[in-house]
Amino acid sequence: MQLLVIQRILGLLLMVFSVTMLPPVLVGLWYGEDGLVSFIDAFAVTLATGFLFWVPVARVRREMRLRDGFVVVVMFWSVLGLFGALPMVIPETPAISFTDAVFESLSGLTTTGATVLTGLDGLPKSLLFYRQELQWLGGMGIIVLAVAILPMLGVGGMQLYRAETPGPVKDTKLTPRITQTAKALWYIYLGLTVACALAFWAAGMDLFDAVSHSFSTVAIGGFSTHDGSIGYFDSAPIEAVAVVFMLLSGVNFSLHFMVWRSRSLLTYTHDAEFRTYVLVLGTVAVICVGYLYLTQTFDSWGGAIHHGIFQAVSIGTTTGFTTSDYHRWPGFLPVLLLFVSFIGGCAGSTGGGMKVIRFLLLVKQGARELQRLVHPSAQIAVKVGSKPLNDRVVDAVWGFFSAYVAVFAVMLLFLMALGMDQVTAFSAVAATLNNLGPGLGEVGPNYASITDGAKWTLDVAMLLGRLEIFTLLVLISPAF
Repeated sequence: MQLLVIQRILGLLLMVFSVTMLPPVLVGLWYGEDGLVSFIDAFAVTLATGFLFWVPVARVRREMRLRDGFVVVVMFWSVLGLFGALPMVIPETPAISFTDAVFESLSGLTTTGATVLTGLDGLPKSLLFYRQELQWLGGMGIIVLAVAILPMLGVGGMQLYRAETPGPVKDTKLTPRITQTAKALWYIYLGLTVACALAFWAAGMDLFDAVSHSFSTVAIGGFSTHDGSIGYFDSAPIEAVAVVFMLLSGVNFSLHFMVWRSRSLLTYTHDAEFRTYVLVLGTVAVICVGYLYLTQTFDSWGGAIHHGIFQAVSIGTTTGFTTSDYHRWPGFLPVLLLFVSFIGGCAGSTGGGMKVIRFLLLVKQGARELQRLVHPSAQIAVKVGSKPLNDRVVDAVWGFFSAYVAVFAVMLLFLMALGMDQVTAFSAVAATLNNLGPGLGEVGPNYASITDGAKWTLDVAMLLGRLEIFTLLVLISPAF
C-alpha cells in the first residue's frame, strides 16, 4: 500500500470538494440571507486541510494500485461526510449537533435521504440548497468526477473507477479511455438533471424548488426542501415528472449511453436487467394500486393510482420521496415496499439496494439448482439474456448476498440492543443499508428521535450501502 500516493489523492479530492461549499453562498446572497459566513469558514477549513495533505507529497508520481483505490474511496467518503457536516455545525441558528450534522451530510452524500432535520420550510434557502447539492454530487459519485480530472494532474483513475462504480460488473468501459468514460457518464447525468429541472419548473414548481428537487430526483436521493416532500405540492403533473425521472435514473447509465450512441430506444428492451427492473416495479405498482383501492385508503381509483404508482417507484428505486405517509398504509403494503427497496435500482445507476442484476442472478441460480435436482448430470449455464455467465460472477453475487445478510443481522441486533423496537430497527437498517431513507415505526417521519448511538450505527450502514459492502469490508480482511 502506497501511503504517499493515497495522501496526495486525498488532498486533491478535498480541495476539489471544498469548492462545492460556495454555490450555497450565492443562493443565500440572492435571497438576502444572513449567516453565510459558515459556508465560507467551511470552505476555508476544507481547502486548507486538503492543501496541507497535498503539499508534502505534491511531487510523488507513482502508479496507483487497486488496493490503493479501495483505501482512497473509503477514506474519502468517510472524511467527506465529516467535512460536509461543517456548514451545518458552525452556525448557531439552526442549532445542529455534530452527530446530526454528520448524519445529514452522509445521508446526502450517500443519496440515502434519511433526515434528522424538521421544520424544513423555515430553514434558510442556502442550507436547503446545500443538502440537495450534496445528494447531487453523491449521486454519480464525486470520485467519478475526479476520475475525469485527476489524469490531468498525473494520477491514473481506473483503480478508483473500479472501486467506486456500483454494481457487480465493473470492468466494462464505455469508451477506450477511463477519462472519457467518466465524462460520458457525467454528461448523461447533467443532461438528465437539466431536463428534470425544466420539467419540474414547467409543471408548476418555482425555480428554486425545481432545481433543488431535480438534484435529489436524478441522484435517487429523496431530500426535499419541504417537510411534506413531493406531497407538499399536491400536484399530479409534478408527481408524474418525478416518476419519469426516478425511473430513468434507476436505469444503468451505461445503458443510457448505449441508447444515445445507437439512436434506438429498442436498446433498452434488449437488456435483461432493464426488463426485470420494469417488471418488478410494474408488478408492485399494480399490487399497491389494487390494495389501496380495495381497502378504501383513498376515495377514488384516481387517488389509489397516483399514490400507489408514485410510492412503488419512489421506494422501489430507493429515492424515498413521499406523497403521503406510506408507513401508515394498511396491511402488508409498507413492508412490501420496504422489501422492494432491497432490490433497488440497476447496476451502474444512482439507485441503492442490492441492484436488479444481482436479484436476477440469484433467481436464475436458484432455478438452476432446482433443475440440477432433477437432472444431476446436466451442465446448465446461468444466462443473462442469451449470454452465459462465468461461474465466478455467480459466486461473487452469492458472496455479496451472504455478506449483506450478515451485516444486516449484526446491525439489526445492535440497534435492538440500544433499545430500539423490532419494526423500527429492521426498517432503519433496511432504509440506510439500501440508501432508501424513510423507514417504518419511529423512523417513518424522520430520524430525529433516535439516540446518537443509533445514528452513528446507521452512518456506517449508509457508507456500507453506498460502497456496496465489499469495498469497505475488504479493508479489514486479512487478505488485504
